[in-house]
Amino acid sequence: MARDAARARSRISVNRAPVLTLWAAVVAQRLGFAWDEALTLGRAVAGLNAYSKGKALGLFHPKPAEVRKRRKAPGRGKPLTVHLLSRAVTVRRTPEGLRALAKGKPVSPEGVEAYVEAKFGADYSATRKAMQALARSLPREALASRAYRLYESFRPAVPGGRRGWGKAGVLSLSRIRRLASSAGGTTR
Repeated sequence: MARDAARARSRISVNRAPVLTLWAAVVAQRLGFAWDEALTLGRAVAGLNAYSKGKALGLFHPKPAEVRKRRKAPGRGKPLTVHLLSRAVTVRRTPEGLRALAKGKPVSPEGVEAYVEAKFGADYSATRKAMQALARSLPREALASRAYRLYESFRPAVPGGRRGWGKAGVLSLSRIRRLASSAGGTTR
């Protein structure tokens, strides 16, 4: 009975977006960002990834009026770029620290944390700890260059194309733990 409960906790049914959000935040923290900053970066990485995939599937189309509106919007402070998991994330310094931007506004770290906690539920702490162990298993430079490939090796499997858009798959914490213990998450 206890073995079944432990095995059930090692397999979580979840969509890819919160998995990528949490993984990118864990990686950002390991690379030196404060947790609040890292959460906003994680949210931005997942958003950029979803937008790119949605465009490729023909779900999103550029809207000329929106592009013109964005180009004319006044900028507040000089935006910076942070490269994380093969994405260029636009950030801005705020009194609270760096914050990734979404639609030109700083992302709320509290909102991101509430989102991932809700998506993982009781498995949030175990998932975060497994990801942190994987991130710590590599030197920072190696993690920075391999973080997205590592994500690809443990992300939940979903059907390809439009059929898989927004669908939950199974995240294996055992897989993440094995990657962490096998010479720094060697990917195949």
